[in-house]
Amino acid sequence: MSKIKYSIIFEDDDIIVVDKPSGMLTIPDRFSSAENLRGLLTEKYGKIFVVHRLDKETSGIMIFAKNAESHRSLSIQFEHHTVQKIYSAVIAGQLAEDSLEIDIPLMLDPVQKGMMRPSARGKESLTIMRAVEKFRIATYVECDLRTGRQHQIRVHAASIGHPLLVDSLYGTSEQFFLSSIKRRYNLQKDAEEKPIISRITLHSTSLGFKHPKTQEDMVFKAEPPKDFNALLSVLRKYSAIPTLVSNFHNSFKTSK
Repeated sequence: MSKIKYSIIFEDDDIIVVDKPSGMLTIPDRFSSAENLRGLLTEKYGKIFVVHRLDKETSGIMIFAKNAESHRSLSIQFEHHTVQKIYSAVIAGQLAEDSLEIDIPLMLDPVQKGMMRPSARGKESLTIMRAVEKFRIATYVECDLRTGRQHQIRVHAASIGHPLLVDSLYGTSEQFFLSSIKRRYNLQKDAEEKPIISRITLHSTSLGFKHPKTQEDMVFKAEPPKDFNALLSVLRKYSAIPTLVSNFHNSFKTSK
């Protein structure tokens, strides 16, 4: 039995929509014997077709096809960028803009294997980023992924100076601890502080596409998991921007 639980949001004769947990591979990894979602679904349903992937640490919504015809239809939609892919992310620092387009081509890094990098010689890559909530040390954003390059949001966020708050590849942190923002944080003697979140701060929130057989417009959503929400909670409590104070100063200057 799988130690990491996944949730099936929807299924019919043609597709399976899944909420993938962080820590689970989409497909087998030659470097690891860890469980993978395709393998678990194959055990349950028989032959399963992979339409797209999420990084192991990324949680959220995914779709698999149950037959070759559905796989072809969905793959064409992804290839033509007609699938709506919305991600939630927490990036480091305050994003100055409320929304911006990040139109930076990406290519495989020839030096660092498995990584991507911005390059004029790369493939067209477009991310629409919108600030949902700003904190003193971070910004909660919604990312509309118009293309689907490997590590696209992670590289785009880093390229504008705001890498994911937790991202050991493109950022500077592997984990996020409460002690980093809470003043006078006290830990009991001989106790070890546990991280609030210890994986990349990225979640696949929504997926919209046409059903491969009926051509019906379908949209599925997956709420962020506990660790992601726990991070937002501590940011709201210990890293909130004092809006009332700034609004008072602004109104005072205006009145003068």
